[in-house]
Amino acid sequence: MTPFARGAIAALVSVGSILGATTANATPGTDITAVTLGQAQIPAGLLPFVAGTDLVVREITIAPGGSTGWHFHYGPVFGFVRSGTLTHPGPDCVAPVFHTGEFIYEPEGAWNVHIGRNLGPDPLVLDVVYAPPTGKPLFEDADAPECA
Repeated sequence: MTPFARGAIAALVSVGSILGATTANATPGTDITAVTLGQAQIPAGLLPFVAGTDLVVREITIAPGGSTGWHFHYGPVFGFVRSGTLTHPGPDCVAPVFHTGEFIYEPEGAWNVHIGRNLGPDPLVLDVVYAPPTGKPLFEDADAPECA
């Protein structure tokens, strides 16, 4: 899929690189890279149900054994597993697994701490659309839940 097509799909999904602060016990990501493919801003008042939103499309690669670290988002996140396997425990430590070709949705809010892990032998590549409120970071590092 071309970067333009990914951006167009991302914008449609969202409408229909800022790092978060680190806490003392946060679990930072390891063996992860992110490339911003595009970004735009939907100003407040442009659409009746949108209060000002940034749209950021990124390609995220996690090496075998790597992770995002525990974190949460201020806005919804939509993702697509381009290749590899994503293990994705949330606040309850249940770990759903997403495979190549599958979509993932992460709701916003500090209640939804989660981590993305690559437990497989190959690099994990994700195409991700972040939709935080304007001016908010894409994610914020967080402590691991007690069950982790």
